[in-house]
Amino acid sequence: MKIFNTLEPAVRQNLLVLFAVGLLFWASLAALLPTLPLYIRDVGGTKYQVGVVIGAFAIGLLMFRPWLGQLADRRSRRLVLLIGLAAVAIAPLGYLVTQSIPLLIAVRAFHGLSIAAFTTAYSTLTVDLSPPSNRGEVIGYMSLVNPIGVAIGPAIGGFLQAWAGYTPLFLLSAGLGFAGFVGALWLQAPKPIVQPLADSTRGAFWRLLFSSRLRTPTLTLLLVGLAFGVLSTFVPLFIQEAGVRLNAGLFYTVAAAAGFSVRLLTGRASDRYGRGRFITLGLLLYAMTMLLLWSAHSAGVFLLAGLLEGAGTGIFLPLMVALVADRSEAHERGRVFSLCIGGFDLGIAIAGPALGFIAEYVGYRGIFGLASGLAFLSVLVFVTQCSKTLAYSLQFSLGDGSDLYALPRS
Repeated sequence: MKIFNTLEPAVRQNLLVLFAVGLLFWASLAALLPTLPLYIRDVGGTKYQVGVVIGAFAIGLLMFRPWLGQLADRRSRRLVLLIGLAAVAIAPLGYLVTQSIPLLIAVRAFHGLSIAAFTTAYSTLTVDLSPPSNRGEVIGYMSLVNPIGVAIGPAIGGFLQAWAGYTPLFLLSAGLGFAGFVGALWLQAPKPIVQPLADSTRGAFWRLLFSSRLRTPTLTLLLVGLAFGVLSTFVPLFIQEAGVRLNAGLFYTVAAAAGFSVRLLTGRASDRYGRGRFITLGLLLYAMTMLLLWSAHSAGVFLLAGLLEGAGTGIFLPLMVALVADRSEAHERGRVFSLCIGGFDLGIAIAGPALGFIAEYVGYRGIFGLASGLAFLSVLVFVTQCSKTLAYSLQFSLGDGSDLYALPRS
């Protein structure tokens, strides 16, 4: 982490504050991962309703991403960050006061606003504060908030729920979010570069999505989002259905530990050797995760799958953020991140209700088999479509090729 010693003191301080806030956000969100599906089931939800409620998270993501991206570009990255932290603090209180499935869907959709705002602002602020030549390295380090938060949150949340019930768990999640909101007030974010009026129209905004430089990253994120939606929604229930004696929180903790380890290495390496080969590796590991879960019958296999999932996510997501940053101008970063990461959100939105319906017929094991197919498809799409031609795509995704869509660094 020597790169941080070379930064200006004000920049270094802002990055440290941002990192601390990120830890609190992800810990708040992740504390509910292993227990919220169980809570929905315990208040009377069917397999399909569990999928619908969990999937409703992405309604807030999809509804608010475009607006939040423009708000980050036009007004303030910090304002969008605060919106996300406020939502993550309020939503757990909503779960606490209702057991109605329709109301839980509404609360879950509001909860989705938190990640739509926070991830857009956090990614954009990290890129704004990063030296262009070391962008991948700084993004890799700053993305450590996810595996650390996901390591702490589910472990504490799972054991707290088992020991004291759901009420203390929801209060803990809300408290962590509130602490993050207070911490973000100390952040001094750089002012965004306001884009020309012609670039701010709704048509131009959505045309970004279909541009050749962003289309493949968005589609790849969509496919991985579908697989992730299955994993985040159904792993706790699948472990119980399989009759395996394993605290589901440990699955997420192992995944977080693996994600932490790889992020220390791959971000810096991608600055030197290119993003493509590492993104491909991350996608392959994710596909292998789903294949393992499909065949899992023991705690050891579930934990091995968690290890591979953490490594795959730890490589793929930060470097996809770096790739998208390489392909975007400073004045459009908020909108670009909101759209591209919106592909991931759409996958989660589809996975919950659609695959939850399928799970009624094929069981949880069956949908993990389907998720493995989607994950392998994401590998194929990225390897063959990530550059201007098939030959360049193969060279960039598997070898030493440079990114032909990368813009001059700013």
